[in-house]
Order: sequence, then structure tokens, then C-alpha cells
Amino acid sequence: MNMFLNQTNLRTAMTLLLFSVFPLHAGASSEPVTPQASPEARALLKMLDKISGKYTLTGQHNYPNTLDKNSQFAAKYIGKIPAVWSTDMGFAEEGDKDSYLARPDIIEEAKRQHQLGSIIDICWHAVPPTWDEPVTFRPQPGVGSPDSLASVQGQLLDRQFRDVLTPGTFLYNRWCAQVDSVAFFLKKLQKANIPVLWRPYHEMNGDWFWWGSRQGEYSTRDLYKQLFDRYVHVHHLNNLIWVWSVDRPNKPEMYFSFYYPGADYLDVVALDVYGSDFNQTYYDSLLILANGKPLALGEVGNPPGSGILERQPGWTFYVTWAGMVRNTLKKQYRILMNNQRILNLDDPVYHEIAAPYRDACHLLPLSLELTKKPVNFSGTWVLNEDSSRLDSRGAAQLPYQLTVTQTDSELIIQKTFIMEWEDNRIVKERLILDGKEHGSEIWNSPGIIKASRSEKGKSINIESMVTFSRGNRTFEMILNEIWRLKDEGDILSIEQYSKSFRGERTITMIFNRTHCLTDP
Repeated sequence: MNMFLNQTNLRTAMTLLLFSVFPLHAGASSEPVTPQASPEARALLKMLDKISGKYTLTGQHNYPNTLDKNSQFAAKYIGKIPAVWSTDMGFAEEGDKDSYLARPDIIEEAKRQHQLGSIIDICWHAVPPTWDEPVTFRPQPGVGSPDSLASVQGQLLDRQFRDVLTPGTFLYNRWCAQVDSVAFFLKKLQKANIPVLWRPYHEMNGDWFWWGSRQGEYSTRDLYKQLFDRYVHVHHLNNLIWVWSVDRPNKPEMYFSFYYPGADYLDVVALDVYGSDFNQTYYDSLLILANGKPLALGEVGNPPGSGILERQPGWTFYVTWAGMVRNTLKKQYRILMNNQRILNLDDPVYHEIAAPYRDACHLLPLSLELTKKPVNFSGTWVLNEDSSRLDSRGAAQLPYQLTVTQTDSELIIQKTFIMEWEDNRIVKERLILDGKEHGSEIWNSPGIIKASRSEKGKSINIESMVTFSRGNRTFEMILNEIWRLKDEGDILSIEQYSKSFRGERTITMIFNRTHCLTDP
């Protein structure tokens, strides 16, 4: 009994300490803090207000350079489509999963996800003003110096942090240039009338990121407010729902109140939780601080279980971090997905709740058919000769392996052909999925190619014609293909019809997906 009383007193003391700095406001408004916020942003925040205390949206984070690969994995592993599509504006070099050069593709994917019904959530592992992008995540030996941090993690010198917050200094101007480069892309979403859950300087009460753990005259919350003022009053971004995001306060200097920027600078209060550390004190503290504004789990390693949601019903959404879907077992997901509080993109209740928001965005209401995403053929595929239906020519001149990358608008194919007298031949093709004819070069000869999805996105049709020259004679070859996925996406079937000087040919090639270790 005494131990219970001591724990209760400690919990009460922590809660009071967390909020001793700021008084509670009279009440929270469902209007965004951004003046003259877009109708779409207002509708999104209103939807979060509506579900607060009743439902929790599922979400999945995707590395910047992977489009929706993590969301696809989550949907296949869990059996439900996450309602929130999350990503990062990137910071790393070309080719890295966190590459900042992926930003144009991120915007296009965000547009596609918005059409499909996903809520768009974006954070940014911001580049330190002491270095130009790209940077590394952690400090690397031989890169940067104590005076020039070149990584997302690490600390600026006190004078450097002061200069970032002092207009006219070199570091302030560089900071402006860096945040302006991200504003450029956020404006593209604004132009497309897409609202964004914008979560900058996340985990700001921690000391692992360069922007975090600063208190006093030049503080982390000042940096957050400086970004807000620049985006709202300089760039006039009105499509952002501002998500203020902290980590668990496992030591006194991390108490939430030390980093709270004020109710006029945030729309949503978010917490990052790893290790299933859903401490009730954290929730109770944020609930008081939010004062009626929506709560969210900005990042989780494991989603909150049904018991947690019963005690902490205010979480409006959670986002599982990229690469952590399998932290939770399938049997645990089955239990969670059967909880009536949980809403996925393909749940009819979500369709009903999202209807006013979709209407404000001038989008069609969601339906079970609409939320079935078009088939994606991305992956590495190896020809299965035994399962294929071939003719007397066998597998000669057919690709042995296909490496496919599919975006919303393109199909990029790398074909590997086995050459019995020399090294294998690799041919790369880039097809635009718009149903229009495009000039191309096939086997070093001019051609025309047209590629399109079927009406429901279940297959891809490819029609091509190439002209070969031999001396004074020319020959035409027609090649038509229909691509389909079978066996829950593990088999690629390509029905191929061709006509050339050798005659007509109709075959079906069967390719098996090659699995990596993280495939479900």
C-alpha cells in the first residue's frame, strides 16, 4: 500500500511539474492556428477533433527515398491499409534512403496518397545550419568539426545556436535558406490544395538532435516559433496543421512545459514512444497541456494495444516508424485491428468520418473499391521456365530476370538476358503510364511504345512497335504484353503476343518474386 501511495504521489508531482510553467487556456478551438488557413486544413483539423476520444487512425512512416514501400509492407503484413501516410523531407546524400534529393518524388507521392484517401504527415530531420545538405544522421569521423556540425544528431555550440536565432547573422541566413528550400516543396502541396500534418523539430525535449534540449534565452521553443513565423508570415503557407512533438520526459530537464511554445503555435500535441513505454503520466500530462487540442503519437515502435487505448483514448492517430512493422507480431495486429477504436484506410467507418474532409478537398467519397490501391509491380522477378507456357523457341530471347520500379506515373524495368556466348546483356526501359505513344529505342532500333494501367489498376498493358533495318529492307515487329500479379503478389504473369518476320507468337511468362529478409 505504501509503495502504491509513493508511486501515486510521484506521478502527481510529475504532472504538476510538467505544467507549472504555463497556465491552462480557457478552451481549445478547432480552427488551425495559421491565420486564414485553407479550407482543406480546417477540415482536416475538424476531423481530428471529431474522432478525438473515440477513434485512432493507423499510420505508417516511409523513408524519403522509398515513396510508399513501408506502407505497402505494412498493408501486406497486417492485412489493413494505414490511414496516415508519413514521410520525411530528407537530409542524406543521393541514393540513401533518407536522401533530400527525393523531395520532388515525395510531393508526387503525397498527391497520389491524398487522392487515395491517406492523411499526409511530414516531418523533417533538419540539416544543421553549420553545414549544407546532404549531411549524415550521426557525426562521422573526419566529417565536420567541433565548430561545424555536419549531422542531424549532435549539438551546436552555444554561440552558434544564439546566432541561428539572431537575424542578420551568417547562421541565421543559412538557416533561412535551408528552411526556405523545404517551404518550396510544401508550397507545391499548398497549390494542390493538400493539407499536411507538419511535425518539425520533433523530440525537441531530447538532447540527441541539434535543435533539441535548449532552454533559457535562446531556446528550442524559440527555434520552433521562428520556423512557424517564417512559414506562416513570410511564405504564407496556409495548408499546414502544426504538430508539436516531444519525447518521453525520462529526466527533469525534458519536462514538456519547458518546450511548450504556446497554444497559438500548435494545432496537435504529439508524443514519440518507443519500447511500448505508454506511461499514463505522459498521457495525462499532455492531455492537460493540450487543453482540448488533439493528441497524437507522432512515432511509435509498436502501436498502442487495446488496453492502452482504453486508458488513453485521446490518441487521434499513431505512426509506426519505418522498418518497425514487425516489432509487433501478426497475432497482436489481429487483436488490435479488431478493436472498434482503430480505423484504417479501408474501413467503412473511416470512409464515413472522412467524407466531410474529402468534400472540402473536392475529392470523391471513399469506397472499398477506391481504397484498393492500384497493383504495384515493383520488385525483382526471376523467370520460372517450368511454370511458363512457352513455344518451340523455349526461353531463348526472353528475359531471365526483371528488376521493376513502379511509381504513380512510370514503370522502370531492368531486363537481364542470358547470353550463352558472352556476358549477360542488361537492357533498361522507362515506360510512362499515360496511355500515350512515346518514341523509344528497342534493341538499338527506333520504335514506338505505349503503356497504361487497366481501369481498376489491376494490370498493365504495354504495346510497342519497332522497325529494324537490314540492308535496304525494313521489318516491323509488334509486341503486346499484359502484366498481372497472382498468388498475393508473389507471381508476375506476362501474357505476350508478338508478330515479326519470324511469324506470330503467343506465350505466357511466369516470374517468381525474389524475397528479401524483410518480406512478410
